[in-house]
Amino acid sequence: MIPKRIEPITVLVVDDEAPARQRLLDVLCKEPMVGTILEASDGLQAISAIECHHPDLVFLDVQMPELDGLSVMENIVNTVSPEAMPLTVFVTAYDQHAVRAFEANALDYLLKPFSDERYETTMARVRSRLEERNFSEFGAKLARMISEVSTTAAPQHWLDRLVVKSGGITRFLRVTDIEWIEAAGVYVNLHLRPLAGGGELLYRSPLAELITRLDPARFIRVHRSTIVNIEDIQQLEPISHGEFDVLLKSGTRTRISRSFRSCLEKRLGQSL
Repeated sequence: MIPKRIEPITVLVVDDEAPARQRLLDVLCKEPMVGTILEASDGLQAISAIECHHPDLVFLDVQMPELDGLSVMENIVNTVSPEAMPLTVFVTAYDQHAVRAFEANALDYLLKPFSDERYETTMARVRSRLEERNFSEFGAKLARMISEVSTTAAPQHWLDRLVVKSGGITRFLRVTDIEWIEAAGVYVNLHLRPLAGGGELLYRSPLAELITRLDPARFIRVHRSTIVNIEDIQQLEPISHGEFDVLLKSGTRTRISRSFRSCLEKRLGQSL
């Protein structure tokens, strides 16, 4: 039997308001299971802290200037891996953000100003999840060891065609004919290259799911709502605060957000 004892954990507190951070620091420092407490005052600092220190738990403010809490989570999940995102408790002053928090698979949320009782309820959920994780990580590690001994990794196959239904017609579209892709709710709009006839087609797939099926050597996500074909990038134009406009060969302009800039830099092998 694996003991349920939880090792001291590292906690990251992210909030652009110092009093809000201090409120969490005051209660967290009394937790026996909490070892190290880190702070971040904005989304970019939060991403850096998560990548560098790998905290076990993060209290993440939803509303922050420039890069909000949901964008922080999305950046880590899409540019690093889903496993790199710590257990997350969203903190918000607006009740309507609670639904978005759970849609983003947060463990819980705290509504500012929160009571000690509500905080204790959240920490009970944290302790329970950490205990579950201790067991699941042991099982996953064992499964990986068995898998590594018995099998080799299968090669990754990327999509080369999409089946798109439009106006009663089923079209087999080569992905190389796509210039850029934009989110359209739970679907996406595929914008075709001029040589492929131009125009756009609605495709029934979430953007976050589609990007995992496209060849990263050809397609890159530059914004939470935009994917571009690297072959169609004509030039980048600096805007401000680390953001760039992307000018495509068709004349279309889109934006590289700061949160996804590192993806393109990694793909190009150099800084922008």
